[in-house]
Amino acid sequence: MPRFMMVYKGEATDMSDMTPEEGAAVMAKWGAWMEKLGPALTDIGAPFGPGSSVVDDGTSGDAMAATGYSIVEASDLGAAEALTVGHPYLSEGKGDFAIDIFELMPVPMDS
Repeated sequence: MPRFMMVYKGEATDMSDMTPEEGAAVMAKWGAWMEKLGPALTDIGAPFGPGSSVVDDGTSGDAMAATGYSIVEASDLGAAEALTVGHPYLSEGKGDFAIDIFELMPVPMDS
């Protein structure tokens, strides 16, 4: 089954900046989404920390505003997009957050 990486974009609030109650509410939303996906969620992923972007001309700069990732299995890109329904990262509805989805392709290897 094809696998897809969901990359979370937007300036999310760090859990350490939340009250225990706010943090518990956020984690409950994530738990509900993860339970809904079941085995389609093959890698819960992780939040991203500080990053850098290294350019092919030898320079570096700021990385894109990505905050984490998850990996899911789905039959195609449309099915992977459907897995974002009810996703807590998209719950605010103000256009400040997005999930970019990429199919993970096999690495071509010379035999």
